[in-house]
Amino acid sequence: MDLESGVYQNPVKNESWRTVLILAYQSLGVVYGDLSTSPLYVYKSTFADDIEHSETNEEIFGVLSFVFWTLTLVPLLKYVLIVLKADDNGEGGTFALYSLLCRHARVNSLPNYQLADEEVSSYKKDITPQTSFGKSLKSALERHIVLQKCLLLLALVGACMVIGDGVLTPAISVFSAVSGLELAMAKEHHKYVEVPVACIVLIALFALQHYGTHRVGFLFAPVVIMWLLCISAIGVYNIFHWNPHVYQALSPHYMYKFLKKTQRGGWMSLGGILLCITGSEAMFADLGHFSQLSIQIAFTSVVYPSLILAYMGQAAYLSQHHVINNNYQIGFYVSVPEKLRWPVLAIAILAAVVGSQAIITGTFSIIKQCSALGCFPRVKIVHTSSKVHGQIYIPEINWILMLLCLAVTVGFRDTKRMGNASGLAVITGMLVTTCLMSLVIVICWHWSVFLAISFIFFFGTIEALYFSASLIKFLDGAWVPIALSFIFMIVMYVWHYGTLKKYEFDVQNKVSVDWLLSLGPSLGIVRVRGIGLMHTELVSGIPAIFSHFVTNLPAFHQVLVFLCVKNVPVPHIQHNERFLVGHIGPREYRLYRCIVRYGYCDVQMDDLAFEKDLVCSIAEFIRNRKAGPNGMDEDLGEEDEKMAVVGTPSTRAKGIKMSEDEGDDGGSAGTSEIQSQVTRPRKRVRFVVPESPEMGTSALEELKELMEAREAGLAYILGNSYVSAKQGSSLLKKLVINYGYDLLRRNSRAHTYALNVPHASTLEVGMACHV
Repeated sequence: MDLESGVYQNPVKNESWRTVLILAYQSLGVVYGDLSTSPLYVYKSTFADDIEHSETNEEIFGVLSFVFWTLTLVPLLKYVLIVLKADDNGEGGTFALYSLLCRHARVNSLPNYQLADEEVSSYKKDITPQTSFGKSLKSALERHIVLQKCLLLLALVGACMVIGDGVLTPAISVFSAVSGLELAMAKEHHKYVEVPVACIVLIALFALQHYGTHRVGFLFAPVVIMWLLCISAIGVYNIFHWNPHVYQALSPHYMYKFLKKTQRGGWMSLGGILLCITGSEAMFADLGHFSQLSIQIAFTSVVYPSLILAYMGQAAYLSQHHVINNNYQIGFYVSVPEKLRWPVLAIAILAAVVGSQAIITGTFSIIKQCSALGCFPRVKIVHTSSKVHGQIYIPEINWILMLLCLAVTVGFRDTKRMGNASGLAVITGMLVTTCLMSLVIVICWHWSVFLAISFIFFFGTIEALYFSASLIKFLDGAWVPIALSFIFMIVMYVWHYGTLKKYEFDVQNKVSVDWLLSLGPSLGIVRVRGIGLMHTELVSGIPAIFSHFVTNLPAFHQVLVFLCVKNVPVPHIQHNERFLVGHIGPREYRLYRCIVRYGYCDVQMDDLAFEKDLVCSIAEFIRNRKAGPNGMDEDLGEEDEKMAVVGTPSTRAKGIKMSEDEGDDGGSAGTSEIQSQVTRPRKRVRFVVPESPEMGTSALEELKELMEAREAGLAYILGNSYVSAKQGSSLLKKLVINYGYDLLRRNSRAHTYALNVPHASTLEVGMACHV
């Protein structure tokens, strides 16, 4: 499960011990909320129907042995010691592994790929020699489209299971927490209270999402620490009070005895035992907000021992309280001393809310990453904190999750079926991580294939055993994550397929630069004042929508910029590598191409900051660009322009600065000013240009015209394509494009929604595309 809760910013690489310990403390509230609440429902789900413990303690000790070794092998050995090292420039999660594989094997699901993308610093240029098997595997991935699609499909399965877990984890956590009411209240009333109380808590949880967690985030770690101390203290009390010899159950021999005695029932009960590791994937997924060492310290020193003591304490209590009548229920609260049940109930609800908050925000983040990589329809992303980039809120997804979560709670009304559903979602995500990690070991780390086989065989066998135990309960709740994943998988595939076909249509129908040059400097039309930003997905050539536009409207702006906002399969793009700028044709045409690059974890700039940075980057490109004969750029290619990397103004201490004011004429020492002499009724634009290097007359004129155009205003020209399957297409393609993709496109956000483009400055150009 790819959680990106984002309550804290990325840590620095060179950490002091004080910083590491602070991050370890903070991670307790973000990373381990889900994992720490699992003692609420593990034993109850395990002993639901499949097995019944007798007068002997073999079943109790066997379950405890399974829990202990599962916690030791999967979260501790697999994630803490191995998987955490597979970070993508500090980021973790399913898409981090997929991104690593895409770059090392040159496998990219994004259509507008450029060689210039490999020059960004986030790309790791590993020169370690590969093994022969690694070279063969890499070559096979690069040659066969089917293998690339299978790799993408595997990553999407993991992402869909994260979304499914975002529905199931809040339901089972909150419902299990409020189930303490069955002991704290009268027996005849509790069954009428649990479901309404759980629904009220869930509605409140989702309704408050748009406020963000930055105001109450500081409470997360204390709540989880209080909860861990509470369950560990109760565990120690139960061990010494009821059965001090329960430690014997840590021997793996009890697992053998358990399976030998219970046989098929014991195997099916593994689906409940599996729930003890829910939330383990968060350690890897939240790596970008903390650090490897801080997460390792928090788990090994606090979380792991607290959970072990809690499970041992429950086992010690249950070993002395066998089933007496049919009304007896096994659960967490029966092992809590009666006088402490109300306080523990309150802390449990708070811990469940914290754990649910992490998975909900994580679901938002995984959908944002899927959308950035072209695998999910564009949705509205609201950043709830101006200081912490990872805190996001997606309204549409939030309400869908709430409705699904309430439906699961009201429909199931017990932890048994919720546990079956949640267990399958969790173990499927872990299997995806195991498969991707085995490829990373060979392709990215260049380790021996035998180590990769050993990794996938050892951990894959453990997870496959739990997966089979969860899958066998398909009709008893496990169908829910499969159904949810199937729906989201269809949405993702249809959107990705339609986007890819639309891009192929744009590439096939793009206009050549020669056609543009043949129009002359005026492009054969009237050039009006201002800057026109024509949005396009193309990184080269002239989009067909432009020729469609000039054919029907014989007027255009004096400065025309073909703008491409694209995502690169790296988590972050540094600001000094954000913009790629180039000329199209001779300088007097005043045509530019600007490619704005973002990583899949980056936050896109708002409209005012974006416009200012865009104009300054073009101005900096003009200042540093040399002209060749006939006014053409000296390295202009036959088909298209040569792009230059231009950072944002904040990264250029001695670059061009732009100010927009009402009439400030002040200058600065050591600089010369280029100012527009045209009187504007609104605001005045000024470039402050360093004296060195000196610019030629043509560059000065170009800068002056850019300023005049910026003063006149900036307009966005957006293409609104109506996509349909061309004649002769198969019935399946027509269904996917004409109904599926068209429905998603009409109900998703525009591709420039993140720029907050003002409606008064927007012009949409419609065009039919037959793909």
